[in-house]
Amino acid sequence: MLVLSRHIDESIMIGDDVVITVVDIRGDKVRLGIEAPQAIPVHRQEVYEAIKRENQKAGQIQPGEVRNVRRPQ
Repeated sequence: MLVLSRHIDESIMIGDDVVITVVDIRGDKVRLGIEAPQAIPVHRQEVYEAIKRENQKAGQIQPGEVRNVRRPQ
């Protein structure tokens, strides 16, 4: 893990397309601004893990288990 120190309004570059900027620091909380192309999803870790779990569950559903699902019109 790379550990960097930054002050408010200072940034970190990830590759050529992602910029992370320290927006605010209050007590033990740091607010970050993230600029990334729309093609790169950005989520908090707990949200990312929830999405991943739901996708895994959806991938395990067997065709016979799906009921009352309507096709888009």
